[in-house]
Amino acid sequence: MKKSFKKIDREFRQHWKNYVLQSILATFAVFIVLYFLSLQHAVIIASIGATTFIIFAMPDSITAQPRNVIGGQVVGLFFGFLFSLIPHSSLLSSIIVYSLAVGASIFTMVVIDMEHPPAAGTALGVAITGISMDVFFAVSISIVLLSVIHVLFKPYIRDLT
Repeated sequence: MKKSFKKIDREFRQHWKNYVLQSILATFAVFIVLYFLSLQHAVIIASIGATTFIIFAMPDSITAQPRNVIGGQVVGLFFGFLFSLIPHSSLLSSIIVYSLAVGASIFTMVVIDMEHPPAAGTALGVAITGISMDVFFAVSISIVLLSVIHVLFKPYIRDLT
């Protein structure tokens, strides 16, 4: 019995221009993020990378909407910063503080109806590395830029998943 594996999305041939355009837009957005953040903030960069994927591969998702992207990331920044202020001198206390930053950001995003999963990664990254003006501005610029691109290109992008 032969198993056949789906190697290429069946819609790719028909909508290849969307795949290319949306990948180029995502590349540009990540370039901007990397320009402003140093690689020491890898967790935060990864969070913005995940946001980029949601916006450009799943633009119709509720989590890709500007309200959720901006609101969720602001919540993640806030709780990451808040929990980074809690002193933790052991591995166990660090793990507890970092976990609480993620849990509090998820709870808040769900309660205020601004769910954006990558923002939990932002909370974790900021709790670990601490907030700095570079991180604050890079995340802020990134989420606004991503949201503006999403709104401007909405007529030209499609859900690729």
